[in-house]
Amino acid sequence: MVEVDKLGGVCLNRGCIPSKALIASAVQYKKFKEAESFGITAAGPVSYDWNAMTARKDKIVGNLVNGIGQLFKSHGVAHYLGYGKLIDANHVLVVDENGGETKLKAGNIILATGSRAMNIPAFPVDGHRILTTDHMLEVNNLPTSILIIGAGVIGCEWAFMLSMLDVEVQMVEMLERALPLEDAGISRLIERELKKAKIKLFAATKVEEIRPGQQGVSARLSNGKTIEVNQVLMAVGRAFNTEELGLAEAGVKTNKNGSIKTSADMRTNIKNVFAIGDVRGEIMLAYTAVHDGTIAVDNALGGKVRKDYLGVPSVIFTHPEVASVGLTEAQATEKYNIAVGKFPLRALGKAHAENEIAGEVKLIGNKKSDRLVGAHIVGAHATEIIHTAALAIRQSLTVAQLGSMIFGHPVISESIMEAAHDLHDSCVHLARKRK
Repeated sequence: MVEVDKLGGVCLNRGCIPSKALIASAVQYKKFKEAESFGITAAGPVSYDWNAMTARKDKIVGNLVNGIGQLFKSHGVAHYLGYGKLIDANHVLVVDENGGETKLKAGNIILATGSRAMNIPAFPVDGHRILTTDHMLEVNNLPTSILIIGAGVIGCEWAFMLSMLDVEVQMVEMLERALPLEDAGISRLIERELKKAKIKLFAATKVEEIRPGQQGVSARLSNGKTIEVNQVLMAVGRAFNTEELGLAEAGVKTNKNGSIKTSADMRTNIKNVFAIGDVRGEIMLAYTAVHDGTIAVDNALGGKVRKDYLGVPSVIFTHPEVASVGLTEAQATEKYNIAVGKFPLRALGKAHAENEIAGEVKLIGNKKSDRLVGAHIVGAHATEIIHTAALAIRQSLTVAQLGSMIFGHPVISESIMEAAHDLHDSCVHLARKRK
């Protein structure tokens, strides 16, 4: 294993884990401020310590990084700390931080170099006025106001987190809606929650200019507005880590966007060189990268397996959470004659018990076969309960089969059963639909 930085890659060090640790702290702060609604009286005003939050985040990350190191030792994995570059299809040159070189020979090579925050030349990131999420994870103090460019997954997660920590947040999204890759109904719900959190969203809008301003930054938008904030957070996508990797020297082909071209078995055009994860540019998620890795390893050891992305869920840690699997309603309508079932979380006893009544579950079924083809959730624990629907799609279950499951009570996941009943117009816990 060759790694130029800490073990665990972006997910563990600069993505999934540190951001979710901070989100968890922000949620706890929000809950403390709302303690009276649970019958709890806190002595004095509630406050938070950002440095203590980041220290907790760093401790969590450090423990998990060390855990990977221990797993390497347990499994006999040799770890080379340095920058790896292909010399040819069977050799890798590792350069350490002191310029020392080590040449490795291998029968098979797996490229898993991942991605990084994208930089837009028109608005160069400087780490002071214009930041990426990497910078945000390390700042000593939060700004009082911020403009987030991009209302996709990363932008929305940071928007809710910063808002819960009393930062004034504004967002600009060049597409028509927040979370533009999610179901349109999901976007409407999350935009409603953005508004409730007093986060201003300017959709179908571009940033024309960023310059120094009275508060730190002045941003001129395509809608004619000018926004004054302390800092700008760029959340506009990821770039592939394929530069200076020796791909051309080894003859490995890339796609037009710079990602590495592979087939479904994770092989590149060079039979013994594989690529997995973000660097492939297909589904840029840590958990699909793990799936890619198992496929690559199986095939490197003589297997003949191919990727299977059926039922891969999307999980977004906004507040409330968002999760989905399968087709959106628009996508499903293009392929099938569909039926849709919905169930609002405010109709659940458990949601009221937790004071988390925002959101709904939406299921999409193929009328002809009754197969579940899509599921979309906004609400508490959405990122956990989506896996029930993901399993149903992966195993080609019908909506009737999903609805016939006996769920525990009271739980948030009951909403999946209720939405399945609603799809068949048989949900007794919703008002009867008029014909």
